[in-house]
Amino acid sequence: MAGFLFKDDELKKIEDAVATAERKTSGEIAVAFTRQSDSYASHELLFSIGCGFLYFMIMLFFTHGVEAFVRQLSWEYSVTHLVMAYGFSTFVLIFLIYLLANIPLVDRLIVPRSIMRRKVRERALRHFTEAGVYKTKDQTGILIFISHLERRIELLADSGIAAKIQQQTWDKIVQHIIDGIRQGTLVDHLIESIGRCGDILAEHFPIQPDDVNELKNGIEILEK
Repeated sequence: MAGFLFKDDELKKIEDAVATAERKTSGEIAVAFTRQSDSYASHELLFSIGCGFLYFMIMLFFTHGVEAFVRQLSWEYSVTHLVMAYGFSTFVLIFLIYLLANIPLVDRLIVPRSIMRRKVRERALRHFTEAGVYKTKDQTGILIFISHLERRIELLADSGIAAKIQQQTWDKIVQHIIDGIRQGTLVDHLIESIGRCGDILAEHFPIQPDDVNELKNGIEILEK
């Protein structure tokens, strides 16, 4: 699991940034964070099994040495002891590598980027629906979805915004937040990006006299 925790004052700053940005626009800004968009357990397991198989094949070239070692450990040696040594050591290796594969850095190395992109996109779309970003009065909601392990951001805009603002406009904002993750300054970059989103939305969707806040201002921390 990717390790990251927001401090209370950081959560308040993000909430205030959203509230400030929405004071000048009828658009709605939702922000969500997840440590990772998928467990990637199947990829970790396949990687571990693959390493175990490779280890087993390599060790076959050292059978005589392994057999001599096993003989020293057993008073009454039989070929069963050798098989057990190979099987047990392979199992232990697979288990240890599986634990190692749960480290975020290792996950980023063994899970294909295309898989990570797809998982983050799917998780962002699911939250877009669950959080009700899609059903604001004028379809003017956007979601800034941050998936920390994958170091990916999805910025999803509802149909009312997408009709007037091209996705390329949001790409620089997405990259700015990603840079914040890599530099360890996620909160600062996120706050700046929220302000920029407010400016962009205000150009096309200025605040209306009857405007109401339809989505929560604070960042939503997702556990699953």
